[in-house]
This record gives sequence, structure tokens and C-alpha cells, in this order.
Amino acid sequence: MSIENELKLEKLRDEMRLVTADIIKLVQKRMSVANEIGNIKKNLMMKIEDISVEQDIARYVHELGTQIGLNNQFIGRLLNLLFVESINIQKTNTSKKEPKLDHMTMFLKAKQLESEGKKIIHLEVGEPDYLPPVNVKYELLKTFDKKRIHYTQTNGIPILRKLIAEDKSVKEENVIITPGARFAVFSVMMSNTSIGDEIIISEPAWPAYRDCANFIGVKVKAIRTNVEQKWDLDLDQLEQMITPNTKMIVLNSPNNPTGKIIREREILGILKLAKENDLVVLSDEVYSRYSYIPYKSILEFEYDKSIMISSFSKSHAMTGFRVGYAISSNDIIDRISKIQAMAITSVAEPMQYAAVAAIKSNVTKNISLMKKRLDFIKSELENLPCQFVYPDGGMYYFVRINNNIDVNKIIFNLLNEGVAVAPGIGFGETYFNFIRISACQPTKLLNDGLKILKKVMNVR
Repeated sequence: MSIENELKLEKLRDEMRLVTADIIKLVQKRMSVANEIGNIKKNLMMKIEDISVEQDIARYVHELGTQIGLNNQFIGRLLNLLFVESINIQKTNTSKKEPKLDHMTMFLKAKQLESEGKKIIHLEVGEPDYLPPVNVKYELLKTFDKKRIHYTQTNGIPILRKLIAEDKSVKEENVIITPGARFAVFSVMMSNTSIGDEIIISEPAWPAYRDCANFIGVKVKAIRTNVEQKWDLDLDQLEQMITPNTKMIVLNSPNNPTGKIIREREILGILKLAKENDLVVLSDEVYSRYSYIPYKSILEFEYDKSIMISSFSKSHAMTGFRVGYAISSNDIIDRISKIQAMAITSVAEPMQYAAVAAIKSNVTKNISLMKKRLDFIKSELENLPCQFVYPDGGMYYFVRINNNIDVNKIIFNLLNEGVAVAPGIGFGETYFNFIRISACQPTKLLNDGLKILKKVMNVR
């Protein structure tokens, strides 16, 4: 290399360092502005995310990018990263002043009160009150004798994968055992998206989808369904949301918190859009055993970029065992496996054998029991100033309280009276006037809890 080129190269490197430093300074300035905006939104009681503003910024920047010759997909990824960080800053700013209101926050508050001697009726958490199948107990007792206390294959013990594969009519190689469904969601997102990508969810939604995506640096776009339309998904809205940066659609059927089961025609429409845009479809089917109308798994549609996840937590009352699984094509399972190998090595062997015992058990009585409890809650809710849709499946009611009632006041008054419910805002910030009521308690406690709800709402 000539001296002249060496000097030119060094000059260009200096210029790049200066430009990069300017970019960092501008990013810092943008974050400061985001913080100020967050303060104003808080004072005005405005929601943090504003899709219309983001779209306006995106249009302006994409037009600029076209003029100066920048790749639009790169611009989209960069914008998404900036949007995600802005939202995180605004949320962090808010959380310093008041705690996040979601089902886990209320659960921890309730547990704290219990530790202080107060009796609490837990209507905030989806944890069945009944025990796992009795053969699970016997399997655990055998664990030491059979020396099932070791590392296993990252993808799970063969017998458990085989039994799940038979149950779901898939091949064993297409199954991976995970430490619960939450980790399955995280590893699927981690292995199928990158910083600046987009995923689309349907709200109200289990908060873990947003939490996992935000942690990875992925932008979440939400289709907001409503009680008036019986929580139906708008396919036209879904199509409009898809961009070159969209990588995944997340489904949850039956839905937590609404209990909505996605109909076959809707699944076909979603998969058509997914195929046209080469998108991964993640289907969370944790509540599928609690289906009160005909139900179809995403697996039945044979889309090679679909991923079904489930667990033993709800179906077999094994929340603390932390055994879930994912089913997908070989290449997707391989990617998930690499994440899992780095993070946890393998799911605990005793818990996997407990799941083997569980999957051989008949749990239909759990489903019929939950249905009876939901029927009972319905009869009580009909006498309250609220709106709801009877769930297609699952174990919850997502209830809108009438507009003239302060929902936050109701939630905290209920807790003071010994009843914990889940705030609707935890499932999407537009659902601030909703509460989620869990049916995971005996009918006697459900009755007592709903009587207190009626009292707090001043209903005679």
C-alpha cells in the first residue's frame, strides 16, 4: 500500500470516528427528548405508545432515506431500535414514581399481606388449586432410587419427547423440552429475531410477549381487540401492520386473559399472510386443554415456519415444576436448542420424568371443574355493572368495569378487603378499565371473593 493511500485511509478512519461520535451524541439527545415526552405524558395521563406518531416519523425518515439512497429495511431496523429504547425510557421514568400494575405485582402484594397474617382470596393468578395427578407424586418418590438426577440431552429425555410427539401427531425430532412456556417464548424470539426487527401480537395479551421482545430489542406492534367485537382479530389491520422488518406473528389460543379461541378461518387468513411475507408464527397453546368449543392447533395446518408451545403448568396443575415444550420444524428446533444449551444445559431430569407420569394421566376432570367454576362466576358477574364475554377456553374472565367507576380504586380496595384480582392494564395499556378474574379457586372462595367485589362496587 502506497503512503498516499495509507494517509487517506487514516483520514477516513478519523472521519468515521467523528461521525460515529456525533451519532452517539444525537442518540443521547433523542433519549433525553424521549424522557421529557414521557414526563409530559405522565402528567397528562396519556398512554406511552402512540402508533400514529411512530408511523409519521417512519414515513418522514423513509422518504429522507429514499432521497439519500439508504436501504429502507436498514432504516426500519434502526428506527425500531430507537422506538423500543424511547418506550423503555418512558416506562422506566414512570415506574420510578409508581409500581407497575400487573397480575404479578398484585400477586406479590397479596403474598406480602398473607405473610403478615391477612387472609387473601387469590383471583389474580392462573395457578390451579388442585394437585397434579397422583402418579406424579409416586414418580418423584422414585427419583432417587432410579438415579434420575443427572444432566439430560438439551432437547429433553427421549421418552417424554416421544410421548408428546405421539400426543400431538408429530415426529420426536420436532419436539424440545423447555423450562416452562415462558422460556420457550423467549428462546423462540431470541433464535428467530434480531435487534430492530418487529413482531405482531394481539392484545390484550400475556405480558411476557412484550417483556421478552423488549429485552431482545425487538419492536412490538399490537392489534388491539375489544369486548364489543368479542375479541375477534381484524385480519385487515394485521395485513396493514406487516412491513419488511416484521419477522413474527404471536398467537395465543385460548387467549390469556380473554379466553378467546382463534377460529379456523382466522388461522387460515393469518397463515396466508405469514406465507406471503415469510413470517414465523408462534402459537402459545398453554390453555388448549381448557377448550369449551372446538379447537384447532396451529400444528394441524402444517406451516413449516409455525411453532407451537405449551406446558404442563395449567393442564396438569404443575406450575412449579417448570416443564414446557415447543414443537416446530427441524431447523427452528435446532436454533432453539442452541439457545437452551447456552442458558440452562437441560431441564431438570426429575421434573421431566414427573411430566412423563403426568402425560399418561387423565385430566379431563380438571377441565370440567374449571368450566363449572366459570359458569358460576358468569352468574355472579351478570349482576354487576360490567361487560364481559364468556370465554371459549382457559380459566379467566376479562371484565370491563363501567366507565364511571375508578378501577384502580376498586383493585386496591379489594386487596384491603382480602381479594386480589389482576389489573387489565398489565395485558395492554388501553385496558386500564378492565380486571382479570381467575377461576383457579374452589367455588366457596370464588363466591366469597365475588361478594366482596359486589360490596366494593356498592352493588346491592
